Amino acid sequence: MSTDQSAAPIIIETTSPEETAELGRKLGERLRPGDVLALVGPLGAGKTQLTKGLALGVGAESTATSPTFKLVNEYDGRITLYHIDAYRLRGAGDLVSLGCDEFFDGDGAAVVEWADRVAAALPAEHLRIDIAITGAASRRFIVEARGTRAARLLRTLG
Repeated sequence: MSTDQSAAPIIIETTSPEETAELGRKLGERLRPGDVLALVGPLGAGKTQLTKGLALGVGAESTATSPTFKLVNEYDGRITLYHIDAYRLRGAGDLVSLGCDEFFDGDGAAVVEWADRVAAALPAEHLRIDIAITGAASRRFIVEARGTRAARLLRTLG
């Protein structure tokens, strides 16, 4: 984890699904190839809603949907956004079997829902986003950089 004090975790509150998507859009506009986002939170926390915004932010023409049964969706924009849903995976080995290195080291950025289920397969450099349900439509996002690359991305949000 980066020791850069300017990249301390930040907390962001949203009060609606639209605000959650807007947070994702702002973050998506800042993504570069090789960026990895690890989303952690319970069912209904807004992981897919945030990803919808990420897709908008990278300029994707298609709307992001949960890839629970496909496991991986790709959204093409100024960069490709790889949307990985680890909910049905049995662990990090399953993510490796999917070829996650191509998603993490390729020409796009990757967002992993249920990242805590596959944490051992995530690259050391990633932005972890813990999502808590704080009300019917409100959410709390704790955004933490893991590594210097992620710290750069985090600082653009602060």
